Amino acid sequence: QVQLVESGGGLVQPGGSLRLSCAASGSSFSSYIMGWYRQAPGKRRELVATITTARNTYYTDSVKGRFTISRDNARNTAYLEMNSLKPEDTAVYYCNAARYNLNYWGQGTQVTVSS
Repeated sequence: QVQLVESGGGLVQPGGSLRLSCAASGSSFSSYIMGWYRQAPGKRRELVATITTARNTYYTDSVKGRFTISRDNARNTAYLEMNSLKPEDTAVYYCNAARYNLNYWGQGTQVTVSS
């Protein structure tokens, strides 16, 4: 069992930056693929970025070059560094931990990009 708690969301102006954190409790954090998803109002939840146990990363096209996913296995924490934020990045951001047929979600953190 893994519990995930996101933090770091908030209100930021266009062009600004935020760093989201996902703190995991439970065992074997390093064996999970960690991911960040987001869901905007009226839209489906979409994959933003993932990082594997070997630290290979994937980004959806709309965030490439602006967002960076990372993990600190010693701290059981995953991060999403978000730069050059745009209004269309506004959403609830969710942390995900996946391994084999196991799939865990955090409660989400709101990111609002607005002037």
